[in-house]
Amino acid sequence: MPSELIPEVLKQLPADGGARVSREAPQVYLPPGDSGEVPVVTLEKGDSLAEVVGKFFASEWGTQRRKLSDVREALQSYGLNYPKQSVAVALLRLAKASRIRRFKAEDGEFVYTSSTPIMPQQQLVPVADIRANV
Repeated sequence: MPSELIPEVLKQLPADGGARVSREAPQVYLPPGDSGEVPVVTLEKGDSLAEVVGKFFASEWGTQRRKLSDVREALQSYGLNYPKQSVAVALLRLAKASRIRRFKAEDGEFVYTSSTPIMPQQQLVPVADIRANV
């Protein structure tokens, strides 16, 4: 009888009931056929479209000029299918927030690159130290 096997099976289970909590770091997902034309980033489950696109442009991939179609292809390589208009709005908002740069290419289509600070970050020196050296 199958019900006779239940106690035997239960004896073989771990004492904690088999519950295990993983404390591992998030895994980096490399899209299949990575040829360097796809950004390599770590995506979290709750990342918004703007956050994902921002991560793309923060990577080495974002240093080159990218068109809307390039961004959509990168998203699709990660299994993220968004309408063209949604991606365009996310890119525009990132550009307005100065997180990426947006400009027109020779063909009249907008292109995007990572945003670089105008001035490099500098260490602030307290005023008291400046006056002491004068």
